[in-house]
Amino acid sequence: MRMPDPDTDVIARRARIARDLRRLVPDGSSNSPVGEGVIVDEDELRAYECDGLTAYRQPPLVVVLPSTTEQVSKVLRYCHDHGVKIVPRGAGTSLSGGALPLADAVTLGLGKFNRILDIDYDNRCVVAQPGVTNLGITQAVQARGFYYAPDPSSQIACSIGGNVAENAGGVHCLKYGLTTNNLLGLEMVLMTGEVVRLGGRHLDPGDLDLMGVVTGSEGLLGVITEVTVRILRGPETARAVLMGFPDTTAAADTVAAIIAQGIIPAGLEMMDRPAIHAAEDFVHADYPLDVEALLICELDGPEAEVDHLIERVAAIAHDNRVVSLRASADDAERALFWAGRKAAFPAVGRISPDYLCMDGSIPRQALPRVLQRMTEMSRRYGLRVANVFHAGDGNLHPLILFDANVSDELERAEAFGADILRLCVAVGGVLTGEHGVGVEKRDLMYTMFTETDMAHQQRLKCAFDPGQFLNPGKVFPTLHRCAELGRMRVSGGAVPFPDIPRF
Repeated sequence: MRMPDPDTDVIARRARIARDLRRLVPDGSSNSPVGEGVIVDEDELRAYECDGLTAYRQPPLVVVLPSTTEQVSKVLRYCHDHGVKIVPRGAGTSLSGGALPLADAVTLGLGKFNRILDIDYDNRCVVAQPGVTNLGITQAVQARGFYYAPDPSSQIACSIGGNVAENAGGVHCLKYGLTTNNLLGLEMVLMTGEVVRLGGRHLDPGDLDLMGVVTGSEGLLGVITEVTVRILRGPETARAVLMGFPDTTAAADTVAAIIAQGIIPAGLEMMDRPAIHAAEDFVHADYPLDVEALLICELDGPEAEVDHLIERVAAIAHDNRVVSLRASADDAERALFWAGRKAAFPAVGRISPDYLCMDGSIPRQALPRVLQRMTEMSRRYGLRVANVFHAGDGNLHPLILFDANVSDELERAEAFGADILRLCVAVGGVLTGEHGVGVEKRDLMYTMFTETDMAHQQRLKCAFDPGQFLNPGKVFPTLHRCAELGRMRVSGGAVPFPDIPRF
């Protein structure tokens, strides 16, 4: 995995850059105890050297921790004017290397943007700073019977700004949508320092869907400093059904049959045997251990409707060879069912020194074929794989288990993961469902997109960031100068920004 060659001139200016940034973002004082503003100490920088994709590490040039939109604007303007790259960073839970630092780039951390600014029950929305955790929004409104629907497994730690950057989903995205379906407005700072607002508290603005462009843009277009999301009233009733199957094919067929009959569960998740055993050992959710695949199907709505749908789902499961079926008796048991699923990633970390968490989406009818092919790949690469994923919308999260201390296991794990993603595209799916491209999938982009597709995506990048200072080295496997894409004027044979690296 190759990153842009670092700019030695910028690295040579490190001390001056840090000094200038301290003037823009001063350390906290007794009157304003916001903590450190700029980090340069080598040991302290180690905390920022990677995100959730820990296989790749690189200490940043410096880290700057602004606490206001004005400070973010000044930092971006300074870096724009002085030719310094920026890597935005939220909570650092990204699993695609989206926040991987660069040796010649300032990492801009948004951890101090951690306040909820307004709760508007009349318009059913919350205005929050980007560093507020996903779960924090639900906790702020649950006393009034509301919640925020997208709920990634990392919701206790991941930030709402990062959710926007990656278009995060979660176990309830099947019925209630991803981040983009629950987003109403944004405040964003462009690389020039200009502050712009998109959307608001209203539904579906009539102009260009720029929020749709920004959502999932992985920090390539601007830095988000405020987020407005819709909140929903909690359902009258919610129950989960735990179903065990003798093989993954039977479980996958059940998923397809549920959707085909017009039933849209609030969540429909699948786990295979390794993930089931790891989660049960970790959480003790009373999962059946004599099955090869487990489905968790949550149904919500009026009580009579939920009871009826549980009967229909149970009938479908019995038609597909279910061997274990149990519906939650109360909210505590339902929460326990989900606790095992949401803790599956850390649980698998207890049975393997390292793992890569992949993220590809496929058509539901391709689930049996893809799961079988992954089993064959596992044998070929000599590495175990645990599957836990959003079965209802075909968003796969295979966990490839390896030991980085064993020669070539990381390389085999990377090759295994790349083959899984190629398979997802081959069966009509896509490279990513919610984790983003980052550096993990960057070099596979041409598996899915043509040269023309990629050029159009880069033209969009150039419209927001013509100098290509924001999060370079991510998403695009080949970096083109904006002039090469027809978006800049070339005068006298001189190309603007001639120092943009090619990699």
